[in-house]
Amino acid sequence: MSDIRNEIKKRRTFAIISHPDAGKTTLTEKFLLYGGVINTAGSVKGKATAKHAVSDWMEIEKERGISVTSSVLQFNYDGYCINILDTPGHQDFSEDTYRTLMAADSAVMVIDASKGVEAQTRKLFKVCAMRHIPIFTFINKMDRDAKDTFDLLDDIEKELGIPTCPVNWPIGSGKAFKGVYSRKEREVDLFSDTRKGTTTGEVKKVAVDSPEAGSLIGEEAKALLEEEIELLDGASAEFDQDLVDQGKLSPVFFGSALTNFGVETFLQHFLTMTTSPLPRMSDHGEIDPMEEEDFSAFVFKIQANMNKAHRDRIAFMRICSGEFDAGMTVWHVQGGKDVRLSQPQQMMASERKIIDKAYAGDVIGVFDPGIFSIGDTLTTSKDRFAYEGIPTFAPEHFARVRQVDTMKRKQFVKGINQIAQEGAIQIFQEYNTGMEEIIVGVVGVLQFDVLKYRLQNEYNVEIILENLPYEHIRWIENENIDLDHVSGTSDMKKIKDLKDRPLLLFVHEWSIRMTQERNEGLILAEFGRS
Repeated sequence: MSDIRNEIKKRRTFAIISHPDAGKTTLTEKFLLYGGVINTAGSVKGKATAKHAVSDWMEIEKERGISVTSSVLQFNYDGYCINILDTPGHQDFSEDTYRTLMAADSAVMVIDASKGVEAQTRKLFKVCAMRHIPIFTFINKMDRDAKDTFDLLDDIEKELGIPTCPVNWPIGSGKAFKGVYSRKEREVDLFSDTRKGTTTGEVKKVAVDSPEAGSLIGEEAKALLEEEIELLDGASAEFDQDLVDQGKLSPVFFGSALTNFGVETFLQHFLTMTTSPLPRMSDHGEIDPMEEEDFSAFVFKIQANMNKAHRDRIAFMRICSGEFDAGMTVWHVQGGKDVRLSQPQQMMASERKIIDKAYAGDVIGVFDPGIFSIGDTLTTSKDRFAYEGIPTFAPEHFARVRQVDTMKRKQFVKGINQIAQEGAIQIFQEYNTGMEEIIVGVVGVLQFDVLKYRLQNEYNVEIILENLPYEHIRWIENENIDLDHVSGTSDMKKIKDLKDRPLLLFVHEWSIRMTQERNEGLILAEFGRS
């Protein structure tokens, strides 16, 4: 067990969250450069012929220059084994991000220095806060004109309700950006403009009190820095590791991912401030990876057709305890039977690497013959415990799906079911109509485009989507309810999900309250459980 413990101690598993265009994918790539995994970074917004970001692999992502699925990237750096869960920034794909955050032990929040906290950052931060996971802030794009630094911190504290503790401090911004001041070391880190996309560039460290500092950054910039340091020492929260661990204090770093300013400094501090894999809650209590010897994991993501040559389904699982061996047989708690985990692999975006071993904290993909669902638990423990389910977020947009060619019914049903099992869309059927009509629900409308694109490209099926007016969905919590006897409003629609559970759709929010008043004892829930 001591060897396994040492491996687990090395692990750091975190998600990167941000509003679109804050530079999250660029930051991810720079981490990979420092880990020696890639030699040059791809540009997300490059021309059609340019390299695409390593973590963006789906065709539609390359065309639009946005991340629509989470990628899982692993690399080694300075004695640590790091698992990065890169998440979609676009709000229409936030469902995938919510689930990915369930598999992370901490989160890195990337903020654009010229914009501050944006809408999507707020949404994702709430999920982190719900789970009390440590949040580290990287204020990016300091090489462009930025908001006042104190205003940026104020923005984070007011908008997100979390105190901040700057670990370093920027010296200027835009063309006047000289580098960062490290508060603990009382040193100025000066950066030469690096060859964009290559590795590290030159970093020169100078004590802030030395005469050299003034000549290197300019006396005016130095005087302003000293004034800001004094203000900062008096006003900002003290660094407190316990509060960071509880998700109640966010350490803040400044830099520019594009030019590598401050990225390695951030990575080094981050690794010492985060912990190895954390315990997880199950129906048998907390499972601590440092105590539990048996293997256990939960599925947080399913992705079909990651590689056109393979046409397969991969179930991504977060290992929570023990050691994984290729080909091992484990108990599938929800399926109630033993399964063999075959073709275990770790991903570098669409590149696959077959692995022999993995440990608590790691994320692996295994071949899924169609038996796994999001939230499933796999374990070798005799206790056969199940980890807490992953919330299913309520779709906000609905459409009826019609096939253009009804002769392709078989491909259509297979395709739409597989995409639904990945959790990107939710599919429902009309209740009691005897019709085979399918209604699709999504969190963001861009998901409809992805659905059309994928059905056409991966399953050769063309569809027409007819938008429906519903905006609210509720799961019925009562067991053995007879939907025929539920009386609702004229804008209510009765539907069922894939597991035959009854649900209600509403156009107006007031209809939900009215339906509950008309049906005594009816319990409606905003979230489903996987």
